[in-house]
Amino acid sequence: MMPRFSVVISVFNKEKYIADTLKSVLAQTFTDFEVVILNDGSTDKSEAEILKFNDPRIRYFSKENSGASAARNFTIQQANSKYIALMDADDYWYPFYLEEQNRLINQFPNESVFATATEIKRNGKTFKNSYSIKTIGTDAVVVDYFEASQLDSVLLSISTVLNKNVFEVAGWYDPKIKSGEDTDLYVRIGLKYTIVFSPKVCATYVVRKNSLFQSVKNLEEKANFEAYENYEKNNPALKKFLDLNRYSLCILAKIEGNKDAFQKNFQKINLENLSKKQQFLLRQNKTILKYLSKTKDNLEKLGLRLGTFK
Repeated sequence: MMPRFSVVISVFNKEKYIADTLKSVLAQTFTDFEVVILNDGSTDKSEAEILKFNDPRIRYFSKENSGASAARNFTIQQANSKYIALMDADDYWYPFYLEEQNRLINQFPNESVFATATEIKRNGKTFKNSYSIKTIGTDAVVVDYFEASQLDSVLLSISTVLNKNVFEVAGWYDPKIKSGEDTDLYVRIGLKYTIVFSPKVCATYVVRKNSLFQSVKNLEEKANFEAYENYEKNNPALKKFLDLNRYSLCILAKIEGNKDAFQKNFQKINLENLSKKQQFLLRQNKTILKYLSKTKDNLEKLGLRLGTFK
């Protein structure tokens, strides 16, 4: 009999964190799950940390590095369950996470995408993420992805469960995208599905040193959302969501001195979709933005969207 959930985790050089992540998964109060974990060509001691766990629910795979998208696709394809629980190799679940997701599935049996609220841990402090929807208590709601995600994304790779059929309909992670592949997938999901969202905080995303933004010198490898421009013409919520992501790409392009990438994204933005602060920052020069970007806190003050560049 197949388990209720397949927890899928791909690991690349996470030896310091994967043990705690696995402990948080195995400590779930809802126990009907398997863990599909891939060591994606790690060059550190990630494999040794994973192999310390002797739990029959863990199915371990190892292969040469193929990148985040291909690795995630691989773990999902190995899954035995109908419901795929995404998980990153350096974040944590509260013990009641899968229990809450199971509740959502039972409450909304005709839906296919389920998510819970998350918190972010940074510099030893923890903050609840903010969403552009109103919720009442702990009542779950069915939301439009784009309307709900104009502050923080309601879908994250630590707090989302999907019916496996979603990947056949919306598509898989795009291996050509090296940064922002998760948001690219969420856009495709948002175009075809509504999201069941629980405002109960069930997972923790940890901002680690040097992990907030990767190098942006090769913007061609980042999600640019050009494939969705036809859809945004008749979808104001999608248009605003994409403009906020384009704003992030503009700031990063300016920091790297990539004028072509800046203009390419800037000309597509409706400035009314940005805050006054974001509009102001777009007018600043490279030197000022580089100064502001020296700390993670200041990067977040720029209003950059974390989900796009994880």
